[in-house]
Amino acid sequence: MLQAFFLARLAGDTPGLLRRLALQPHEEGTVMALHIVEEANRCLGCRHPLCREGCPVHTPIPEVIAMFKNRDLESAGATLFDNNPMSVICAVVCNHSNQCEGHCIQGKKGMPIHFSAIESYISESYLERNTQKIAISKAAPNGHSAAIIGSGPAGIVVAIKLALAGCEVTIFEQKPRIGGVLEYGIPDFRLPNRYVENYRELLVALGVKMRTATTIGGALKIDDLLRDGYDAVFVGTGAWRARTLGIKGQARGNVYFGIDYLVNPGSCDVGETVAVIGVGNVAMDVARTALRRGAHQVTLYSNWGGVSASSDEVELAELDGADIEYGLSVESVNDRGPLFRKSVLDEVGKFVGLGDEEIQKDCDTTIFCVSQVPKNKLLLTTKGLEATDAGTLKVDKNSMTTVDGVFAAGDVVTGPKTVVHAVEGAKKAAEAMLRYMHIVSA
Repeated sequence: MLQAFFLARLAGDTPGLLRRLALQPHEEGTVMALHIVEEANRCLGCRHPLCREGCPVHTPIPEVIAMFKNRDLESAGATLFDNNPMSVICAVVCNHSNQCEGHCIQGKKGMPIHFSAIESYISESYLERNTQKIAISKAAPNGHSAAIIGSGPAGIVVAIKLALAGCEVTIFEQKPRIGGVLEYGIPDFRLPNRYVENYRELLVALGVKMRTATTIGGALKIDDLLRDGYDAVFVGTGAWRARTLGIKGQARGNVYFGIDYLVNPGSCDVGETVAVIGVGNVAMDVARTALRRGAHQVTLYSNWGGVSASSDEVELAELDGADIEYGLSVESVNDRGPLFRKSVLDEVGKFVGLGDEEIQKDCDTTIFCVSQVPKNKLLLTTKGLEATDAGTLKVDKNSMTTVDGVFAAGDVVTGPKTVVHAVEGAKKAAEAMLRYMHIVSA
């Protein structure tokens, strides 16, 4: 591990490699911690930090690094948690090269400060050691209660914020375990299950009730929640319906949708050769999961000249053995696998049309990863709840839906984005819910 760390530094750090090495489980924990200190010492403490501007939740990075350098790990952890209760998760799964680290002034001429490694070290230590301390710090009961539909990143953040403010909070989760995309969408080799378990323990300590295996929009509806005395409802149900292309063959037995496959890959026999349609982050996760599940050859197909996944995820997928082919547009799927037509690309690789040439690719399984949209169960069962043309919930500037007292944030509002974007929306929604319930002043 340390040898790889030093090699990364000597090599000038291929994109994100140093950060990923630092975030791996390290047997040499004390020695690795010293090198994280070394990384913190490179921070210039900019007066106008671009790193903070690059973070969707504006993490006070220079201040946190200063606390860390002063060995005030407790204050650094509390600052990160107060700003972003999902800090420990974001440190691992965020697209840092496009956000904080991508904006670091040090990266203009050399290596950026790998704040993600510093954040992970601080946040994991803080959350593991301070669960009870966080719970004790919550306000006295204020007599208000809130229902949270969905236990993904947005739902967990809202639950934490409201519980700390003294609200009685109940989470309703359709699946057997809480976590949403953290549990069922991000593979455990990227995000170990212990992270979600730490949040479950925190929620229990905060007195949050969790009703798993409970669907809202089925036997229970949003109207039932309002009837039973919840003063406000938050919807954070994510985007779990795979977007289809409407092409022939997507209902065949040798086809899966990526978002469904990741929920329980062990139940899917994909064979030795896999074609992945799409080149986003979900597609990279699918490819890497299939390789770990026994596939010998996995190829991702892009219909243009590039990828939409982060550079780190592409690098890791290729390192794991996945191949990427460009300029192929899928037309249909048959018994042999996907049938493509050559894409017509402009000088910068943008898709501009289809050529006449057809190309058949042979594989055991085809997995489609072409984005997701929210499910419409709540729309069909809640009078007055409205959606945009894209199928996401309509909300106002206060994150309230078209139903009074019902708020929403995360992918169900924005469409599929990252964990930190869900946190950004959830913080705004939680503040609005507290104002709505007159717990804080407007």
